[in-house]
Amino acid sequence: MKMTNFTYIGTELELFSQALNWKNYLKNLIVPYLHGMVLEVGAGIGANTLLLTNCDYQKWLCLEPDSQLFQQLRSSIELHNVPRCVALQGTLGTLEGQDHFDSILYLDVLEHIEDDYTEIRQAFQRLKVGGHLIIIGPAHQWLFTPFDSAIGHYRRYNRKMLQALLSEDMTVVDFRYLDCVGLLASLANKLILKQSQ
Repeated sequence: MKMTNFTYIGTELELFSQALNWKNYLKNLIVPYLHGMVLEVGAGIGANTLLLTNCDYQKWLCLEPDSQLFQQLRSSIELHNVPRCVALQGTLGTLEGQDHFDSILYLDVLEHIEDDYTEIRQAFQRLKVGGHLIIIGPAHQWLFTPFDSAIGHYRRYNRKMLQALLSEDMTVVDFRYLDCVGLLASLANKLILKQSQ
């Protein structure tokens, strides 16, 4: 596998891994779409992996480009003995083989990828017919703040931006704005706090 020298600049993964109520809420929304071969792109330290892998799947493949996060991810999978779960260091672009997946996850990841358009096309090519591409990310580009820049975001998303990433043969099953409290916190940071962390 060809490697990249990607280094994740954010420092919030440990903090966000403790947001258990939020994570359980996401889990209830996502699990119905997880089955068969699952690919989790940008798995980070494995917080989402540990939360979601108690569903019915055949194999779970985690991709993480950052070498330090990858080591933590691999250790977490081994420590918790996650069945049929494999971690690889790399990105979708460095993934070798002709594997196709029933579910592909981008959980707070796509906003960190500069060329999100190409990324989504590569993901769609790896998706089985009838498969699910699941994207969770920060909403509303007008809320982009120094915090977003500090943790490596290129953008936040709105419905129009996400739809522009999709080709005609992709169907949107569900589109929701999930976190009103997060919106208020981001707005307060943008207008009042103006903090990068």
